[in-house]
Amino acid sequence: MEENKVFLENLDFAEFVLEKWQIKVRSLELKNQVGNKNMTDPIADMLNRIKNAQTVNHITVKVPFSKAKNDIAKILKEKCFIEDFSTKQKKQEKVLEIVLKYIDGEPRITGVKRVSKPGQRIYTPVLRIQKVRSGYGLMIVSTSQGIVTGDEARKNNTGGEIICEIW
Repeated sequence: MEENKVFLENLDFAEFVLEKWQIKVRSLELKNQVGNKNMTDPIADMLNRIKNAQTVNHITVKVPFSKAKNDIAKILKEKCFIEDFSTKQKKQEKVLEIVLKYIDGEPRITGVKRVSKPGQRIYTPVLRIQKVRSGYGLMIVSTSQGIVTGDEARKNNTGGEIICEIW
């Protein structure tokens, strides 16, 4: 009888330790989802998070904040690729929370292509900026006047670095 009592106490302690360990692992997973400071291509990470979240029908997605990502999110909202976005302060880090858009249950963003990468920057003059998917897509360009769409870059007569194409 005494042995059973000791066994049950040890079992309760083992379950407590296992539960505490699982909570710790889960909190580390969540921390890694929000931000990794040693990221090579943060814009590609943002675009992949959006695409992956829409694939599994999430309502929102959180990405680490930067001014470039904020400008890209602003363009995506203006062109109706996302519902809304906002910045939130989480402890010491700023986070960009993006509300995703669906049309009849289908994700609004069906494809993303990162053109200019940290290892190979792609710059183009204004005359070579083309339409994406016959005008159904969107090209985002970083120009001397800020991050704009391909159409705005053509209108402003400025070339620049092609960040990505979205359709």
